[in-house]
Amino acid sequence: MLLSDKLSPIASSFTLKDHTYDVLRDAILDINIYDADADLRLDERKLAEQLGISRTPIREALARLAHEGLVDIVPRRGVFVTRKSIKEILEMVITWAALESMAARMATSVATDDELRELRQFAMSHSMDALRANIEEYSEANIKFHQQILQLSGCALLKETADQLFQHMHAVRKRTMGEGNRVERSVVDHVEILDALEARDADLASRLVREHTMKLHDHIRETWQRLDGV
Repeated sequence: MLLSDKLSPIASSFTLKDHTYDVLRDAILDINIYDADADLRLDERKLAEQLGISRTPIREALARLAHEGLVDIVPRRGVFVTRKSIKEILEMVITWAALESMAARMATSVATDDELRELRQFAMSHSMDALRANIEEYSEANIKFHQQILQLSGCALLKETADQLFQHMHAVRKRTMGEGNRVERSVVDHVEILDALEARDADLASRLVREHTMKLHDHIRETWQRLDGV
């Protein structure tokens, strides 16, 4: 799927510079960049035509995306969506596991009963997506589940740091959720994590969250083939 398929003209009521960035970022996060047929090259002229704007805000947005590591600007070659190496992906997952493990430990002390109840309701409602084999919707809900655990830690920097990782993990999650029986295992793991959080068992919640995320690490390490350009 091409990035342009995800774009629509920008409404003039928005601040052009920021909204152009938001539109391009969302489009990049929505495509499966690890698909063998993914077109990673971005054409400024075509993007400007698709969005109905000049190339100046496109360049500004691409520069900002490059700073965040979402695109690579290669002199005399063009702009390309960044596809991480296997090593980089595994390091991101390890860091994510460490951050969320601490967040789960903290959440057992500071999250309210109502907040944990809402987290369970969210997880259970979206488990139906897994049963209906709606992989894409469940993948998005899965990331939101983990983001909410980080939110419940009460530590803004933990969540902010993890969110920076998650924007690079979206495409990875899109691919891995459809592999093997990872969806079914994810639903079971989430229930166990919820039980530990509600029991206010800091050690168990921390360990379960860490082990859950490290299963993704092991799956990628054991099953993914070398990616293009790695």
